[in-house]
Amino acid sequence: MDMVFRALAIYLFLVVVFKVAGRRALLQMTSFDLILLLIISEATQQALLGQDFSVTGAMITITTLVVVDIIFGLMKKYFSPVENILDGTPVILVENGVPIADKLKKVDVSCDDILVSARQNNGITEMSDIKYAILERNGHISIIPVEK
Repeated sequence: MDMVFRALAIYLFLVVVFKVAGRRALLQMTSFDLILLLIISEATQQALLGQDFSVTGAMITITTLVVVDIIFGLMKKYFSPVENILDGTPVILVENGVPIADKLKKVDVSCDDILVSARQNNGITEMSDIKYAILERNGHISIIPVEK
């Protein structure tokens, strides 16, 4: 039972850490982010399993994590406030070609990040050609171009 509580505690801790880190952390993965993810996974494994490196212990831990993830998924599906708390809501970053500075600062996204997404997905190179730029729940930036 100790493994179940450890798995639950680590899962909740990681949810909070990545919520605090924000969606910017999901936007693009750099080599630093990959290294950090590997270190987190190793530290998490140690915390989850403790001194028990048995197959049974690993299966209990994995089952606990999957069950908790399923429960969170169901909670998000049936209770929209839970979804908003865990995943956030979409944020409009640019409106009619004008960046909204306070929202950019709040979600830690730069105008360069927006323009990268605009170039990659829509071939847009100027902020003035963007009607809306929206930071989605999944960390991606959606670009709606100005109609010509």
